[in-house]
Amino acid sequence: MSGAPKVLTTVREAGQIRHAHDGHRIALVPTMGALHEGHLELIRHARTLAEVVLVSIFVNPLQFGVGEDFDRYPRTLEVDVAALADEGVDYVFAPSTSEMYPAGLTIPARHAGPVGTTFEGAARPTHFDGMLTVVARLFDIVGPNVAVFGQKDAQQVFLVRQMIAQNDWPIELDVVRTVREHDGLALSSRNRFLDESQRGLALVMPEALTAIALNAPLGVAAARTAGRQVFAAAPLARLDYLDLVDPKTFTAVSDDYQGPVTAVIAAVIGSTRLIDTDNLVLGSPEADS
Repeated sequence: MSGAPKVLTTVREAGQIRHAHDGHRIALVPTMGALHEGHLELIRHARTLAEVVLVSIFVNPLQFGVGEDFDRYPRTLEVDVAALADEGVDYVFAPSTSEMYPAGLTIPARHAGPVGTTFEGAARPTHFDGMLTVVARLFDIVGPNVAVFGQKDAQQVFLVRQMIAQNDWPIELDVVRTVREHDGLALSSRNRFLDESQRGLALVMPEALTAIALNAPLGVAAARTAGRQVFAAAPLARLDYLDLVDPKTFTAVSDDYQGPVTAVIAAVIGSTRLIDTDNLVLGSPEADS
């Protein structure tokens, strides 16, 4: 498909897509807008997975706690739709809050469970419940065959995968590796809040991941310590957490663990909270065999 995607603003319109394309695979790419190259990479990948691609753009208030940046979060719908015109996107679903959560309609709340209280969930207590609630709502409205997410939000990916499995939904979850700037900084809609000096300071995130990866053959303690030392040398970057988790459980691994892990980091640069992640193998090369 070429040209601008069709913009849908109501649940009724979005709910008709499944019937309009009966027999075709539908890929959903959920976003909050302010699209960047990382989002476009998700969309390009979605195009390889399905005949119909729908991108949702909705800044979900349930994901933001008191004092977070809901009002400040960039809303750039016209620019976003223009960026999607060359990406083969068929539909953009851009509902209002009242359309997604109408008065008088009970939307089932989703709960992230114990994993949702750790890492990002510890800093943002309502975030993952709100995220799962809106993702479940989108799944119910659109009825996709496949949903595409980015690996940078590793805890989100884990929880969505868990929700799909727990509900036995016939939805595939496809994950795309983190897209980065030329200097390694992970692309994020929040990067636009960084001034020039903060942008340079933010490189502590990928530098810590590199240090972790370089020390991964030496084990958990060495890898974790190496990452934290990078932050110790950059005190203006306020480290929230840096840890290594088992991708099967999303819980921190013990010091004697060997095998696949996900490194997770969150830090505040200026007033902007950033996250980053990478997948690697700890211990000897044979540890994951």
